[in-house]
Amino acid sequence: MVRKVEVVPFSEQWSILFNNEAEKIKTIFGSELLSIYHIGSTSIPGMRAKPIIDILVEVKDIERVDHCNEQMSALGYRAMGENGISGRRYFRKERTHHIHVFETGNEHIIRHLAFKEYMIAHPEEAKAYSELKQKLSKQFPTDIESYIEGKDPFIKETEKKALQWYRHRND
Repeated sequence: MVRKVEVVPFSEQWSILFNNEAEKIKTIFGSELLSIYHIGSTSIPGMRAKPIIDILVEVKDIERVDHCNEQMSALGYRAMGENGISGRRYFRKERTHHIHVFETGNEHIIRHLAFKEYMIAHPEEAKAYSELKQKLSKQFPTDIESYIEGKDPFIKETEKKALQWYRHRND
């Protein structure tokens, strides 16, 4: 089956979908949970995005997350282990939600939050990223790997700026 790369206009529904899912996730992780964040393009007002809600969960002990796999499965998630990022636990609900779980102090937490906050504070950067994603989705309508590769240079450059900005802002 060929997956269509779909980038759609921003929807106010995305924050509602995040909040609904966050409540369910909170009950699963319980006292292990420290924070839960809506991240990714669906968390940035006005941003075009693939309509998949990215959720970052910060926990006390990443090893304990593995004990939640069955409960996450009951919610429709597939546990995918680290899935290419050391120290992460990744869960995917097909075509609707991605959950990225990190232990407190993990550098990826700041990276994700900095990118989101930077994009919100710099609407011209957000507009450029949104336009790039739309262009790539038209260029690679059935090739998710090429779509992702096409975004990569922009994301890496913006992450560098975002981290500097975020750290300076929070000094």
